[in-house]
Amino acid sequence: MSRPRPEPIQVVKQRRDAALKALVEGVPYIRFLGIEFERRGDELTALLNFDDKLIGNPFLPAIHGGVTAAFLETTMIITLSWAYLWPDIESGAFDPEKMGAEDLPRLPKTINFTVDYLRSGLPRDAYARATVSRSGRRYASMRVEAWQDNRDKLFAQAAGHFLMPPRDAPDNG
Repeated sequence: MSRPRPEPIQVVKQRRDAALKALVEGVPYIRFLGIEFERRGDELTALLNFDDKLIGNPFLPAIHGGVTAAFLETTMIITLSWAYLWPDIESGAFDPEKMGAEDLPRLPKTINFTVDYLRSGLPRDAYARATVSRSGRRYASMRVEAWQDNRDKLFAQAAGHFLMPPRDAPDNG
């Protein structure tokens, strides 16, 4: 019995990129803040593109604390959703080409979220990477770190717990 021939890597990469794009574009607030996601295999890095509208204190100037918190929480939710959808993306069961905004899978819901502001966010691009500490059928626990120029000098970090969407739930319900 012969194994099926693996898909060409370009097909796999296109499916992964299209799935990430569909996931991110399904949340208008992500576009409003100017957050983008870079993918390397199954790992995501979030990028908060600097814009003057993100400044909270013009005298410092510093990125608004609410923007920082939203950036961290968004990074966690998209990373968790990405990990949750990864098996379906890899198997081809999740077809982003056939999905509109109304057909996207449900996102995890925040149960609690705690931010540690370590220093002022400077008026420049920021990066964040989240890790899943524990993920089950109903609940997930995560951590996220954000930095600007140097990965070793974090300006914020957060921890959060999320309610996972049921696997058999109708989309966007």
